[in-house]
Amino acid sequence: MIRFKNLSLGYGDRTLIDNLTGEVAAGALTALVGRNGTGKSTLLRAIAGIGDYFAGSIELCGRDLRSLSAADLATTIAFVTTDKVRIANLRCRDVVGLGRAPYTNWIGRMQAQDEEIVAEALASVGMSDYADKTMDRMSDGECQRIMIARALAQQTPIILLDEPTAFLDMPNRYELCSLLSRLAHDEHKCILFSTHELDIALELCDAVALISPPQVHILPTDEMIRSGHIERLFTNGIVEFNPATRTVKVKG
Repeated sequence: MIRFKNLSLGYGDRTLIDNLTGEVAAGALTALVGRNGTGKSTLLRAIAGIGDYFAGSIELCGRDLRSLSAADLATTIAFVTTDKVRIANLRCRDVVGLGRAPYTNWIGRMQAQDEEIVAEALASVGMSDYADKTMDRMSDGECQRIMIARALAQQTPIILLDEPTAFLDMPNRYELCSLLSRLAHDEHKCILFSTHELDIALELCDAVALISPPQVHILPTDEMIRSGHIERLFTNGIVEFNPATRTVKVKG
């Protein structure tokens, strides 16, 4: 679980999010949505411990983020960034094996148990047949699955993903988010991902965290749809959100 208490963050002298109090549940898939530049990536980086915040606190599984050592953090949270990753000289099993770094000995040598965990992670994302391939010969969707497998091999209770569907076509976007939903439910993980795909968020996610600067509203998906917060995202008068159909359309 991720819990926020009176959290404020931004960059420079600009506040993006102010006085955020709420939580992201374990065993659930939560989408982080909002306009460009409203702080989605900034919030994810703060949760991951690689970005600072102005005030308040973040708790990860009941422990204050700022009290966690680097080793503690590595066994608590995994972060899949939006960067395209192409590692030409490593097999996929080796890339996924990097997730075992917090648990291996001082020279980084994996034991039989680690190899088994890597194999299970690859199987969980449907990539067992790619174990000995290199990522420079794979599609964006396949590479994204490998990076999620790396996060699974890290065996953390919390997984963050920044725009994991950014480079994928429509079928692969739905397939990837369905995979994340299954992992959250079957393995009781707290999974939070940022996205611009509102339709996917509303259809496949258990909850939605919506940034409406400087506030963040975190609600179960059905409650978010009824809340009116989504409608307030569309202020240009050109498009509108229909809560009955859960769709966005151009005004006629």
